[in-house]
Amino acid sequence: KYNFWKNKNVLITGHTGFKGSWLTLLLYSFGAKVTGYAKNPISKPNFFDDLALGKFLKKDFRENITDLEKLNKVIKRIKPSVIFHLVGQSSVLQSYKDPLDTVNANVIGTVNLLQAARSCKSVKSIVLVTSDKVYLNLEEKKKFKEADKLGGYDLYSSSKAACDILADSYIKSFYKNSKCNIGIVRSGNCIGGGDWTKDRIVKDCVVSFINNKKLVLRSPKATRPWQ
Repeated sequence: KYNFWKNKNVLITGHTGFKGSWLTLLLYSFGAKVTGYAKNPISKPNFFDDLALGKFLKKDFRENITDLEKLNKVIKRIKPSVIFHLVGQSSVLQSYKDPLDTVNANVIGTVNLLQAARSCKSVKSIVLVTSDKVYLNLEEKKKFKEADKLGGYDLYSSSKAACDILADSYIKSFYKNSKCNIGIVRSGNCIGGGDWTKDRIVKDCVVSFINNKKLVLRSPKATRPWQ
C-alpha cells in the first residue's frame, strides 16, 4: 500500500548511485520524506545529476559511510523510521584494483550502519542490499537457493558475503528483542535507464554501438542473470 510511505522519514544510503537514484524517485512519488547519504556520483553522466534528483530530497548528505561519527550524527538528527542501505563499492573489477577500499566501503560501511541504527529508537525497519554474488560459485551451472553456501573468489563477492554474515550476527546479537526489523535482499544485475557506471556490459554495448567502436566482451563464456 503506497499510503504506508506518506510522510515517512526514510534514509537511503547510496542515493547517488543507479539503484539509489531510482529508489529516491520512487519513494518521493509515494509521499516519503527522503534523506540521502552517500559520496558524489561516480560516473559522468549519471542519473542523479541528469534528473536533478536533489530537489526530491529532504536532506542530501555527501559523506563517507566509513566515518561512524558523522553517520551517527546524521541518523540521530533526521530520525528515520526506515533505512535502505545501498551504499558500497559495486564493481568486481574495481575490487581487484582497490581491495582495501572495497572492504571498507562494503563491510565496515554496513557494520557502521547497523551500529549507528542501534542507538536511534525511531528506526523500525532496515533493508540491507547485498548481491547475488554472495553465493560460492563453483561454476556448476545451477540456480542458487537462498540457503546455499556463501563465499567468493573476488573481493567484491567475499565482501558482500561478509556483509550478509555480519548482518545476520547483528540481528541475532543486538536486534533480536528490539522493535526494529531487518531484511537482507540479494540484488542481481539490473538493466535500467540512467546506468552509466563503468564496466556494465549492457551499457558498454550501447556506448560501443553509438560510437561505432569495437565491442570487447571481457568474459564471453560467463552467464549473467538480468532484472
